[in-house]
Amino acid sequence: MNNQFALATLGGGCFWCVEAIFEQVEGVHHVMSGYSGGDKATADYKTVCSGTTKHAEVVQVSFDPEVITYREILEIFFTTHDPTTPNRQGNDVGPQYRSVVFYHDEAQKVVVEDVKANYAPQVWDAPIVTEIAPFEDFFPAEEYHHGYYSKVGERNPYCTFVITPKVSKFRKLFSHKMKTKT
Repeated sequence: MNNQFALATLGGGCFWCVEAIFEQVEGVHHVMSGYSGGDKATADYKTVCSGTTKHAEVVQVSFDPEVITYREILEIFFTTHDPTTPNRQGNDVGPQYRSVVFYHDEAQKVVVEDVKANYAPQVWDAPIVTEIAPFEDFFPAEEYHHGYYSKVGERNPYCTFVITPKVSKFRKLFSHKMKTKT
């Protein structure tokens, strides 16, 4: 990875949703769906979906901090998923769907704590339950999960009813942060 890029590891429910949003953000180099918060032995879709592991479905976002800041990444994150519901995003229920930010260093921890305390409550009326934890490891999801929304899109009812509204919200509220087509 190029040294100019920083990492953000974010869990906001189904990783397909979060990935679909961050793939469109200017300054984001790469987005990878995967698992974090547990150990390698339990890092596969079937096991994580059981809800019995410590993993959350997450995305790891590689971004250029000279184009988009970590704070801006977090503002998009806290706006486009519901950080007020513990272990749930819509019909996706279980600890693997919890709202969580795994920070990579103390500077990220300070920023995420500030955004959670001061930005997110301006967006949501209920208490923010997003977990903030140190990053330990990331395990990429199985290949068929990568770029799922861009590959499948409206052909899957889940995408139509769950992902598309979140992507639309991002496009409406953060149009100034979208990648320009060339």
